[in-house]
Amino acid sequence: MLKTRVVSVLAITMLIALALAAGLALAESPEKASAKPQTGAAEIQKGSTVKMEYTLTDKDGKLLDTNKGQDPLTYTHGEGQIIRGLEKALTGLHVGDQKHVVIPPEEAYGPVKPEAIIEIPKERIPPESQKVGAHLMARNQDGPPIPILVKEVKEKTVVLDANHPLAGKTLTFDVKIIGVDPVQAK
Repeated sequence: MLKTRVVSVLAITMLIALALAAGLALAESPEKASAKPQTGAAEIQKGSTVKMEYTLTDKDGKLLDTNKGQDPLTYTHGEGQIIRGLEKALTGLHVGDQKHVVIPPEEAYGPVKPEAIIEIPKERIPPESQKVGAHLMARNQDGPPIPILVKEVKEKTVVLDANHPLAGKTLTFDVKIIGVDPVQAK
């Protein structure tokens, strides 16, 4: 009778071990495995061409921009074509990866610079642009045009703001990597 119990205990132990092994195998089901990068899948690194879908919101969740349902944003990683904080957060991702990224102003468009807010005489601004919210372009001989926002209209002057519209803001990106073309040998 003792021999029968030992055999039964061994049989039950073997069944438990098999059940555990089967459970582990199920945990690695094809649905879960497809979320992992496949061996040899291109990883985002300096020089990669990346295609992504994104939604940009402010810290309060207000939608600022998105390309969902449109063509993906395509850029070359490491070339400064997107803001620094987002580029840093995307390094190492693969096609299909999704990421929620919160970027402080210092890693996005910087803080608001008081020196970029100037007051000039009204006669230097076209009359049709003398309204709050109007957009102007300042021209500089040496550099690209600078977008400027009319911030305030006073009796004799106009207050202009040359800060980026997103300067001083914490930005939240929800991104999905659509494509990664590896660095091309030159």
